[in-house]
Amino acid sequence: MKRLVIFVLLAISSFAAGFSLSGTVYSDDTKMLGTRYMGFVKKVLAHEGDWVKKGQVLYIIDSKEIDLAKSQVELMISQARLAVAMNYNMYIFAKTNYERHQRLFKKGMVSKFELEKMQLMYNNSKNMYEIAKKQLRQAKTKLAEVLHQYEYLKIKAPNDGVIIQNNVKVGQLTIPGFPGMVITSLDDLKVVAEIAEDNLKNIKLGQKVTIYIPSVGYEGEGKLVAIIPAANPMTHKFKVKVAFKKDKNVRIIPGMYAKLTFK
Repeated sequence: MKRLVIFVLLAISSFAAGFSLSGTVYSDDTKMLGTRYMGFVKKVLAHEGDWVKKGQVLYIIDSKEIDLAKSQVELMISQARLAVAMNYNMYIFAKTNYERHQRLFKKGMVSKFELEKMQLMYNNSKNMYEIAKKQLRQAKTKLAEVLHQYEYLKIKAPNDGVIIQNNVKVGQLTIPGFPGMVITSLDDLKVVAEIAEDNLKNIKLGQKVTIYIPSVGYEGEGKLVAIIPAANPMTHKFKVKVAFKKDKNVRIIPGMYAKLTFK
């Protein structure tokens, strides 16, 4: 009986002290970066392990296709400008003739038929002039769109972070959808661990958890934010995620070992 009491006391003491899990630090904000256009890699300006800032250029794609499109649009603009100039001269000529025929008609020096003929020429030339101006505006808009595409050839970091994977090399062909680089943010770190199904009854969302990362000597408090309701069929364990505030003075990066102690 005495031994049973001692065992129960030890069990209660052990439960009160909590239990520990081994986990791994990971980032909840990892992005794959690629290009919108097919092309060859011209420059690689960042590599695995590099810390980068938001907006920093990571690699650049060649611009041959866009250069060709730019040349074609510039030719369209030149032709449109020439058409505007020609149609403007025709419009001014027709306008002058029409106004002159209006004066002559009032004096009875030309027939109504001749006046209407000049009016038709004037209206047609005016419409052609407006169409030419519209085509020039459209060509200029197209050029602005093409020039904007050059920005997409510069693959930039969407946020501060570290490059954890680099799949591009100079001269390599890239296509849309190809993950050229992978960047992870260090502003939203969590610890993921696996818990035995027998211990699920001892945890709940929002529960406080002590986090210890021995490699950097970090110890702090986190909060259980997720219990994934899908067990590993081999181990019958469930994933749990613990969020914590990163200490700016301690360099914690994804992949580090962490010990979780549930209170």
